[in-house]
Amino acid sequence: MKYIELTVHTTSEASEIVSDVMWEHTSYGVTVCDHNDILALQRDSTVFWDYMDESVSEPKTDVLVKCYFLPAEAEKEIAAVMEEIRARRERCGGAIGFGTLEDTKREIEGDDWIDVWKKHFRPIHIGRIVVVPEWLSYAKEAHEEIVSLDSSMAFGTGEHETTRMCVELLQNYLKEGDVVLDVGCGSGILGISAAKLGAKLCYLSDLDPIAVKSAQHNAVKSGVSEKVAVSQANLLDGTERKADLILANITAEVLALLAPAVPNALKEGGVLILSGIIASRLDFVKERYAAHGFTLLEEKREGEWHALVYRK
Repeated sequence: MKYIELTVHTTSEASEIVSDVMWEHTSYGVTVCDHNDILALQRDSTVFWDYMDESVSEPKTDVLVKCYFLPAEAEKEIAAVMEEIRARRERCGGAIGFGTLEDTKREIEGDDWIDVWKKHFRPIHIGRIVVVPEWLSYAKEAHEEIVSLDSSMAFGTGEHETTRMCVELLQNYLKEGDVVLDVGCGSGILGISAAKLGAKLCYLSDLDPIAVKSAQHNAVKSGVSEKVAVSQANLLDGTERKADLILANITAEVLALLAPAVPNALKEGGVLILSGIIASRLDFVKERYAAHGFTLLEEKREGEWHALVYRK
């Protein structure tokens, strides 16, 4: 089978936004080719290289984000993707550099492409949580909790640094019987993890209908649908619901916009876990939450990404 491959030239800072938009329009895969990922591995003392060409260490700003469409759908979906990416760039108002957003298209031979793509996914261990693609069988250990995901539907597989940090921090701060809000839930991995770890109720929300569908599906597959409610909304808009713990793995700009609403949705003494924060926007986010009375408990970093834990 043939596919149309769309490649968009952007930056590390905007690559997550671009890939998120792409996931809204395709079920056939999204890839991010970021030179900074190689440099991060090069700095990692636990990774050993047999050989690396010197040119690999040279700084590059161009990040390639790719996605795939069936030929009959490609023209319409690509136009929608590019329109939405440019709209998000405008909404950011220059706070995030999107690069050139040059786009190229080509036809590729994709026989069994989806099956080949799936072969690259393996169970991901994050403390007690093991994220398992739903097409794989996995025999869990006694101390482990399985989160089953259909990773082809929405962003959030456990591979990204921001997701891993949130799941790790969740295991340190969640208490048995907590009520949890997962804002901008994507695939639902954070809220579902909370349910598996002992939360009483988990309310998940996303503005993307595909993410809502994905999170609902994954909650059922993970066996926690009775404790997980998913809605297409911003849970912090006018809610009377009070949470013991709020999770938000989005972008720095959106996190800053949420700051005024968070106090109304979090119980006194409650915990707030934020991630999706690029290094250059870290102080910006910290200033916003300090201004709304939050006390910083912990800061975590992986690569260029940061996560923050606050208490109300």
